[in-house]
Amino acid sequence: MENTNMMWSSAVSEETILREAFLECAMKIKRDLGEYEPDLLIAFVSPHHSDDYRSLTELTSSHFAESLLFGCSGGGVIGDGREIEQRPGLALTAAVLPDVELVPFYIEDGLLPDGDDPPERWADMVHVPQRSDVDFVILADPFTVNSEQLLMGLDYAFPYASKIGGLVSGGMQPGSHVLYLGDQIHESGLIGFSMNGNVAIDIVVAQGCRPIGEPMYVTACRGNILQELDNASPLEMLKEIFASLSEADRELAQKSLFIGVLMDELNDAPRQGDFLIRNIVGIDGQQGAIAVGDNLKEGQTVQFHLRDAQTSSLDLTTMLRQYVSLQNSDLLLEGSRGALMFQCLGRGSYLYGRPDHDTDAFKDIVGHDIPLTGFFCNGEIGPVGESTFLHGYTTSVGVVRPKYKDSGS
Repeated sequence: MENTNMMWSSAVSEETILREAFLECAMKIKRDLGEYEPDLLIAFVSPHHSDDYRSLTELTSSHFAESLLFGCSGGGVIGDGREIEQRPGLALTAAVLPDVELVPFYIEDGLLPDGDDPPERWADMVHVPQRSDVDFVILADPFTVNSEQLLMGLDYAFPYASKIGGLVSGGMQPGSHVLYLGDQIHESGLIGFSMNGNVAIDIVVAQGCRPIGEPMYVTACRGNILQELDNASPLEMLKEIFASLSEADRELAQKSLFIGVLMDELNDAPRQGDFLIRNIVGIDGQQGAIAVGDNLKEGQTVQFHLRDAQTSSLDLTTMLRQYVSLQNSDLLLEGSRGALMFQCLGRGSYLYGRPDHDTDAFKDIVGHDIPLTGFFCNGEIGPVGESTFLHGYTTSVGVVRPKYKDSGS
């Protein structure tokens, strides 16, 4: 019987033996999908299973022979809407994707095109014609790949494509991570796949910050050095803001102060989520300048931000509610959506003092019925405005759904 609707299943296991964990997850997936064979199997494996990493391809071929295996190691895993941290975990999600073409790609260390290459070079690298209507899921090894260069190149070649993913985690040195693509296993480089056809990825990026003070213009800068804000010393402007804060926020500003760069300069009423959050990496007390973890340009709008557990929680719920309010309910077929969550290692129990915070927020606001899978990353990939960035301390969620209600249309 031919299936015409997208179907998803997510499973997680805390079994200490990888084979047993896989069988537990596979049983749930087969129960959820019934007679339908998944086209895609995404796997995230905790480092507790590192001795058996390589057995996963064999297990997949034995139980899901027609599926494309895609995944990596992770310092923590997310499956069936649960976060597994600091203990053995295997998360699997399976998808039946009618009328969807999956095109996988692997890029070795040092083989990324440079800034002078044409967009066609980037398109050739991912095996997709440049003007294709595609979306991307990407996993990269943080030790061996310049992920920001990759994202700039893909934005250049595919400006309208959604791009989501994360940097692999769980290892402490080069060669300690693993990437799965089909029947191949890699310890370096990056993997990804494009999705084309009756499919779309809606992305929600929660950077975990809230603004303080007012937006200001960059009136002088040099590279990543912020020299003037509204024709005044950035440090003096920051002191004025500091004086207006509550006692609690003053204390927070001394250890969790960031700067946000507005990504749409035509936006005259920016709100939470419109700023790209970057670290403040140094302050020159004599010159009054501030060093920022990104290059700046004169004329940009920036605003200082704070981050803590309460702020991160509020930011996530705000961004998820904004997403829900913009959904087209006509496209939401029951059981046809799946979600991938790429969450920073610095969030989870470490930040909130309890597990499942971000997954609970997703289920409560977006839906308990959406299978949710992911892992804890060394960096999270997602858009702010019309560009894609590598983030930190962020949760990036992609909801994968049919583009059209009737897959045959």
